[in-house]
Amino acid sequence: MTTISTSAANLSLTPKAQTEREKLSGAAKQFEAIFVRQMLSAARASNFGDDDVFGKMDQTFVQMRDDRFAEIASQTGALGFARQIENHLAALLPKETGTGNGTEGGA
Repeated sequence: MTTISTSAANLSLTPKAQTEREKLSGAAKQFEAIFVRQMLSAARASNFGDDDVFGKMDQTFVQMRDDRFAEIASQTGALGFARQIENHLAALLPKETGTGNGTEGGA
């Protein structure tokens, strides 16, 4: 018979506390998503004298697609805005003490 062993240390129900750098990274990604949404919205608002590029699609669907695209772009780092924002603002963070050496997340 095979026994299954579990470690109590791996079964914690409390979330891991985020470092300031991790919080900054998340905020930078959210900002990038907002920025991409605004760019897409402005591009859609322009009128080139033609019908909508995608035909007569439901505006709700177009908005949902743009929102999802913005989320994917910011999470994957495809445009690189979040990384640049994070690296620039990381210089303003206090030096981390403890186990880290303050270089997490790339520079």
